[in-house]
Amino acid sequence: MSAIRLSVTENVLRDPSRVTLAMYEDYLEAAGRGWVAEIDGAVVAFSYADRHQGSIWALFVSPGYEGHGLAKRLLALATGWLFALGHRSVTLTTSAGTRADRFYARQGWHARLLSATEVEYTLAHDSAAANRIDLDAGGLIPHAI
Repeated sequence: MSAIRLSVTENVLRDPSRVTLAMYEDYLEAAGRGWVAEIDGAVVAFSYADRHQGSIWALFVSPGYEGHGLAKRLLALATGWLFALGHRSVTLTTSAGTRADRFYARQGWHARLLSATEVEYTLAHDSAAANRIDLDAGGLIPHAI
């Protein structure tokens, strides 16, 4: 997951040492759940959901695999899981003015500008956008990791 996270060209970590292997491991069971997308046996995208905060901690796709619907399907799995746990809304943050920013807006998430460089998105369980979520992985090989 770290290799994918460090390969992205937007939402780049200013200090990669701040996201540790232990953090990835914590989000597997203690703090949440993760899913990956595999193509030809290689992990090319992943998502982590935070069960305590009701948030998306990470959603990243390797360059070269963007634009194939992997993020949309991983987001649906993570969001669906959080709603199934009883969260009434799901939140996440991303950098303003990026493809990710535009992606969440297109999915119908509600944006709130936190600063000139950061946007918080919220998806309410009872929103029209949440009702459109297709929980069918549609060819994605989801692994609860």
